[in-house]
This record gives sequence, structure tokens and C-alpha cells, in this order.
Amino acid sequence: MKQLQVFNYCVWRTVVLCLTVSLFSTSVLAQEKKITGQVVDAQTGKPIEGATVQLGESGTSILASAEGEFEISDMGTNTELTVTAVGYESKRVAIPTDRHVRILLQTSSTNLEDVVVVGYGTVKKRDLTGSVVSIKGAETTKVPASNPVEALQGKIAGADIARTNGYAGATPNIRIRGTRSIANPASSNNVLYIIDGIQYANMADVNPNDIQSFEVLKDASSTAIYGSRGANGVIIITTKKGSAGRTALSFNGYTGITESSKYGKVQSGEQYIAFKREAYRAAGKWSSIADDGQVFNAQELKAIENKQYINWPDLIMHKGLQQDYNINISAGNEKTKLYFAGGYFDEKGILKNDRFKRYSTRLNLEQTLNDWLSAGANVSYAFTNNNMRRDPFNLAFKAIPLGVPYDEQGNVVIYPVGGTERSPLLDDQPGEWYSNRKTNRFSGAFYLNFTLGKDITWRSTFSTVQESYAGGTYYGKNSINGNGSTARGAIANAQNNTISWENVLTYRKTLGDHDLTLTGITAYQQAITTTSSLTSDNQTFPSQLVFNLRSGINPTVASSYVKWNLLSFAGRVNYSYKGKYLLTMTGRGDGSSKLGPGNKWGFFPSIAGAWRISDEAFMADQTLFNDLKLRAGFGISGNDVIAPYGTQSGLTSTNFAYGNVQAITYTINPLIGNPDLRWEKTKTVDIGVDFSLLNSRLTGSLGYYDALTYDLISSYVLPSSTGVSTINRNFGKTRNRGFELSMTGQILRDSEFTWESTITFARNREKIVELPNGNVIDADYRKSLLVGQSPTIFYDYVKTGIWQQNEEELAATFGALPGDIKVADLNGDGKITTDDRTIIGSAVPDWTGGLNNDFRYKGFDLNILLIARVGQWMSSDYYAKYYRNASQNGAPFNYWTPENPSNDYPRPNVTRPMNYITTLTEKENSYVKLRNITLGYSLSNQLLDHLKIAKARLYVSGKNLWFYSKNNPDFDPESEGVVDQPLNKMVVMGLNITF
Repeated sequence: MKQLQVFNYCVWRTVVLCLTVSLFSTSVLAQEKKITGQVVDAQTGKPIEGATVQLGESGTSILASAEGEFEISDMGTNTELTVTAVGYESKRVAIPTDRHVRILLQTSSTNLEDVVVVGYGTVKKRDLTGSVVSIKGAETTKVPASNPVEALQGKIAGADIARTNGYAGATPNIRIRGTRSIANPASSNNVLYIIDGIQYANMADVNPNDIQSFEVLKDASSTAIYGSRGANGVIIITTKKGSAGRTALSFNGYTGITESSKYGKVQSGEQYIAFKREAYRAAGKWSSIADDGQVFNAQELKAIENKQYINWPDLIMHKGLQQDYNINISAGNEKTKLYFAGGYFDEKGILKNDRFKRYSTRLNLEQTLNDWLSAGANVSYAFTNNNMRRDPFNLAFKAIPLGVPYDEQGNVVIYPVGGTERSPLLDDQPGEWYSNRKTNRFSGAFYLNFTLGKDITWRSTFSTVQESYAGGTYYGKNSINGNGSTARGAIANAQNNTISWENVLTYRKTLGDHDLTLTGITAYQQAITTTSSLTSDNQTFPSQLVFNLRSGINPTVASSYVKWNLLSFAGRVNYSYKGKYLLTMTGRGDGSSKLGPGNKWGFFPSIAGAWRISDEAFMADQTLFNDLKLRAGFGISGNDVIAPYGTQSGLTSTNFAYGNVQAITYTINPLIGNPDLRWEKTKTVDIGVDFSLLNSRLTGSLGYYDALTYDLISSYVLPSSTGVSTINRNFGKTRNRGFELSMTGQILRDSEFTWESTITFARNREKIVELPNGNVIDADYRKSLLVGQSPTIFYDYVKTGIWQQNEEELAATFGALPGDIKVADLNGDGKITTDDRTIIGSAVPDWTGGLNNDFRYKGFDLNILLIARVGQWMSSDYYAKYYRNASQNGAPFNYWTPENPSNDYPRPNVTRPMNYITTLTEKENSYVKLRNITLGYSLSNQLLDHLKIAKARLYVSGKNLWFYSKNNPDFDPESEGVVDQPLNKMVVMGLNITF
């Protein structure tokens, strides 16, 4: 037994010794093959975080740390490293004998080797033949915003982006190269969003911190690959992915205060008193304060005596709060790459009970299974909780500014001055207003990548978006809507289920100077929406809000089911000869269930070519251009801008009495079906020049486009004798033409101070080319359609001033008095009729632009973004807040009196009508705006090393802090003077930190 123990002991010691020697030998061998180094900027010497260091041309690759350092444990038989980084020229370096290398990269503003995401694939920027703008994800976090699209404002030539209201969680409007469709301009001109291959409709739940890059496809040659969905431009968003060789944990957060940017003014108590007295004086009913009893009621007189004045907008608006916190982890090795992120966003608006909260997560995972198969998933989930307010601003603007808003117990006084005038604060009372919408949205793309041979790959992707929301709205009897009589509660629920399956087969081949890529695509998309709603009045217990509607009376129940499908086949050819002659041809066929038999399928082709002039031999000796490319393209894209079942006739139920018996009958829907409805299509010609000058100190792009949209889909009014009212039909044409310019200059760049400036400029001209029955002159001054003009014109009378006392006799011939609005008799017939209306202006700007400046000095960075919209007109309800009979309050405008012969606003008059009021609302609305200013400081490398942190940056940022508008100084012009949609300004402080 003892001998056996000795034997075991000897065996154990031998095994341990062998393992120790083995491990030591392996360690020594590994150390002998290990490579270390640092990647730095050749001009500044600063480390380049995230640079890709690869063994040879296809070996192991890792990302450099925040200090630009890297380590590869096993170099194998490789003798070279290939190093790339965004914004720098790629470089190949030999591995030195000591296996430690310091790599200097030269900046390249052209970024020609950068990979740009296009539809169903990627290309190098140098090989683009279409009009595509690439924006790095870091740009989206420079502006504190809930929606990443808002951060693109002023940075993309040809993209007109504006946020028209400041409610919590509000989304901006975006138009790329103008308005094409006139069926429903608010929705039929919407941009297509593609996030990691998934079609997306709502950007409000996308976390800007997860975005790696934006690609904006503007011309038909680049959007035709999306066929019917790409007519209005495409924004492709690629989210962040994990990377091999490095694990990084990052936190980004900010918090700040918001308040109204500039809202406009209301008449003070004293101004309103003077205004109402003047209205009665003009009618011969007031001559002195002794006549106030004929002008004001008893409570108003008491308030005047006690000087009890109220500024209602000041009472309903408060300071808001916005905060955003995000954490993400990126990790991976040669086979597995992972990115996980979680975020919380909270925006508390400037109104009580106006709040938007978002909780979001994202998981991007990619796994290499073997040398011919890899799999991955891009999954996200977002939960949003949105408390919404009914508009109190219109009431606050016209409420009488007299009396006291609260009683001695702090309760809202319902009728501050008696009568029927109700307080704008009613919805602020507990239990009087509730409106909430909760949304759950899951999106996932699951894909397999097959390598079928040396030159052939196949990617199969199944994606889905599952959305459900539950909304409820309640207003009490004493709310603004309740008006002292009725309480009402309503709930609405919906489920949106979208699935798609796409297969992309790609063949790439290089033969000498010839590069060929063939792409074949099949795609199927299905969307199902179901809704249900319930409404009832005067619930037994108001405190139950929307959670016991069966206790109410007059219940109304509704539900719906909508389904549509899209089947697509597409192909693309990319050809390059010597890298300087480039050709792209695309064709896509879409079959839509929305259209009728015989018209379901549409074909959308495109062709584009480019000539890299700078690669020609005759350019070899010049030093001005280091890159110059001419490109041109033509393509057709489509739009099926009708709702599902829009080509079919439906039935509408109605109640009727058969004797004493109530019964239900059915009638034809007022919108009759049209099975002959065809695709709306757009033909686009695009020509552009991409250039880089002075050793890449100045880079840019200049482009021209001409887009003709035909077979417009729009509703057409039918004669009443048909028994129906409207039909969707194809008619008319529109045209958009314009120029775009984008330039980036490296103005200063040395070891300590850099200044980079980017300017964008776009000029679009849109017009109606053809209408079936000529011009449509509508009674609504905003809805007329004229051939040769924009679809968004204001067609109205021309205000020339106010009739003056010395014009009394002439004014009488037009039925007017001194102090009335004076409009032009354009046809000279001695009377004012609808024939005297003309084009006042268009809502389309003459041009838009942006100026983005980035300054860096040592650890400090400063970003300043200016935007401009010039030449557009607006119809502002702020300028219509003028109640001539003084029955309500309004804005303090310069009105006419015999002592003040103004030409701005008519004389207050309790008996005269307010004719031509729309002419007061129409203003030219050009403006320049300081969209964002951010000052940051990054901690030094020495301090970071001491704290064991890779990167840390503190910053303060201001948004919408300043604007200039010659014609509209009283309110933020981006809101177009809509009283119930004030915009906000904001100041935040934030922290970015990476471990």
C-alpha cells in the first residue's frame, strides 16, 4: 500500500512537471510570436481609437484601444500588417524583427476606402455611382434629441428637416428633394427607413447611441433597388456591432433643462382693456371710463379696479426636463462578435402631464460557424410611455386676462370673470385630463450567410416587427373638452405585425482590370394591423378614468383588420474597369396587394455610371485635384400611396327606423373603388461631381437632379348624382428640380488645434406639370392647385394695408370703412371678388443650408451648427389671434385708430366683420438658427491611465439657443407660428466614458 502511494506521488509530480514545462514552452513560443504596437495620427501624433489592425490581407483583425494600442498574440507566418481607420488612408507595414511597431496614418478627408451601405449590399465610397450621403453615428449624438433624424438637420444637402412642435417625444418632418405626391402630402411623401435590413416606420423608439452610420439614398439610381418603397428617398441605418480582440464597456448620459424657445406674446390686462374700449368706441358705445359699465361685466370691472391681471400662457408653461442614459458593451473574438446596449430616455415637456419615456435594448450577435457558414441576429426592443396633453394654448391665447386664476384654497377658478369664458388651467386639475399611450415594439432580423464558392455568397434574412399599443383618453366634466357638461373616456388598442423574408445572392469576380458584381434578390413582405376601441360617457366614478368604461353611457365599439402584401424580385449589376469607369444597372419588380388585378405589378429600372477623371493619365501631373469623379444616373421608382382595399368599393352601416323598430342598413362607401388604379411613378435624372482638392483639404459634392412624377394617385370629387363622393384615380404630373452642394474643409490642422467646417446647400423647385381638368381653385386658400406652381402655395387676396381716413369715399365703393383691411382689386373691376385672389407664396423654401464647425484644441472640442431655411412662406395662426370685436384676448398687434393710422391691423370694432383675416397670417418666414453648440473636454491620457479608464469626456450642450428672423421675431420660426405647438430650447450636461 505504501509503495502504491509512493508510485502515485511520483506519477503526479511527473504530470505536474510536464504540464508546467509545456505551459512555459507555449508561453515562450506565444511571446515570441506576439506583436504589439500603436496607431497614431501622422500629423498630430494622437492615438487613433478603433483602428483596425489585420494580419496580412485576410488574417486575424483587432481594434486598437482608446490609446491606439493593439496586441496580436500569434502572428503565424504573416510578415505584414494592414491598418485601416475611418477618415485615414489605409496602410500596409512590414512586421519588424522586435515585433513592436508604431504606425502613422495620414488623414484622408475623401475617405474613399470607407465602406458605404447601399441597398442590399455595400460598396467603397470611391465606387459609388449614385447620390448617396454617409453620416457617421457620432453625428447623431452631438444634438440632444429623442429622435436621431432630428440630429441630421442641416447636415444633408437636399434633406429638408424641421421639428414643428415641442411636445415630448415629437418627431421631425423630413422631405428629401421636395414634395412629389399630392394625394396626402403629410404621409405619401414619407422617407423609407431601413434599420439593419428591417423596414421601420417609427423612429421615436430608436436610440441614437446605437447607430453606427446613416446612409441617405437620394436619387432613383440608388433607391430603385427598393422599388415601390424608395420613391421619396431611403435612409439606411446601420447599428453598432461587436468586434474581435477587444471588450469595451461604455456609458453615455446627459440631463438638462428645457423651456419655451420663444412663444409670442399675449395682450396684458391693460392692453386688453384699452383694446376692448377702442372696439366699443369705434361702434359709438364708449367715450370715457364712465362708459365701462357698457363694455365690461361686473366681475371684469372688479378685476380692473383691483388690477387683477393674468398672463395665461405663463401659467400653463413650465420648465421641462430631458435626460438620456445609455450603457453598451462590445466584445468578440475571431468567431463571435457581440454588441449589447440598454438605454433610458425621459423627456418632460413644458406642459403639465406632457411626458415621453423610452426604455430600449439592443442585441447584435454574429457567429462564424465554419468556413462557409455564419449566422447572426440584430434584435431590439423598446417600450415607450407617452403622457399627452390636449392643446391648452389656443384657449390661453384668447382667454380674458382679467381676474384671478386660483381661489383661496388653491383650486382653479372655472370662470375667472363669469360668463362662459373658462380657465385654460382646467386640464391641470387632478383627474380632469388623462391621455396615455404605451407602446411595445420588438424588431428582429435573423440571417444566415453562406459562402457557396470562392466568388458566390448567399444571405437569407427573416425579419419581423411586432408592435402593440394601448392608449386611453379621459376628460372630466370640468375639463376644457367637458365644458361643464360631459365626461368621456375612450380606449384604443392596436397590434401591428410585419414580417419579411429576403434572399440575396451575390457573385463577385475580378479578372485583370475588370471587376464585376452581380446581385439577385427576392423579397416578401406582409403587414397585418388589427385595432379595437371603446368609448363611453359620464362614468359612475370619474376617478377610474378609462379603466371602467362599462359604467358609462352611450357606449361606442369599433374594430378593424387590415392586411397587405408585397412580393419583389430584383437584380443589380456593378461593373468597374480599372477602378475609373463604373457602371451600375438595377431592375426591380414589385407586386402590391393594394392595387387591382392587372395593375398589381410595377417594374422599376435604373442605370448609373461614373468616370473617375482623377485616375486618367492626363491628370497625373496636376496638383489641384487628388480626386475627381463625374457621375450620372437615370431611374424609375414607384409609390402605392393608397390604403389597403383602396381600389375596392366598401359598405358603410347606418341606422334607420322601420316603423317603431330600429334597424341597420348598408350603403355604398362615399369613396368608391377603382380597380384600374396604377402605380404612381417617378423618373429621375441625376448628375453630380465628387471632388477633393489641395491634398484633401477641401472635399465635396455638387449635384443636379430632375424628377418627374406621373400617374399621381389622388382622390377625385365626383358629381353628387353618382351617389358617391370621391374616387382614387391616376391623374396629373409633378416635377422637382434642384441643385445640391456639400463641402468639407480642413481649415486648420496642426498638432494642437484643428478646425473642420462643413457647409451644405440645396435649392429645390417643385411644380405641378399637369392636371386633368386644369387649375383647381379651392375656397380654402391653402388647397388650390395650379399648373406651373408648387402644390403647397397660398392662394389668397393681397393685403395692401388699412383703409385710411382720407380714403373714406373710395373705401365706401368697396363696402369698407377707414380702419378696415384693404386688399387689392387685381382685375380692376371696382369690386373685390374671388377673382382677385392670386399666389401669395409657397411653403417650399428657396433654399436650405447648414454650417457645421468642429474645433479641437488639446483636450477641448467645440461644435457649432447653424441651419437656414430661406424664402418659404407660412400661414401662422399666431397672426390670426386678433379678435376684432374684443370678445376674446389676442396678441398685442399694432392696430389702426384715428390717432394711430397704422397699416398693420384693422381697427377694433364690436360691430364690424373681420373680413380677409387670412391675409394677416401669411408671412415670409426665412430664418437662421443656432441649432446646436456643444463644448466638451476629454481627460488626458495620463489621468485616464491613473484612473484605469480608456476614455472620458465631459460636455455641456445648448440647443435652439438663438435664431434670427426678420419678419417673425416674436416666436421660433421653425414652428411656423402655430400657437399650439411651441418649440423648446435646451441646455444639458453630459458624460461619455469608456472602460
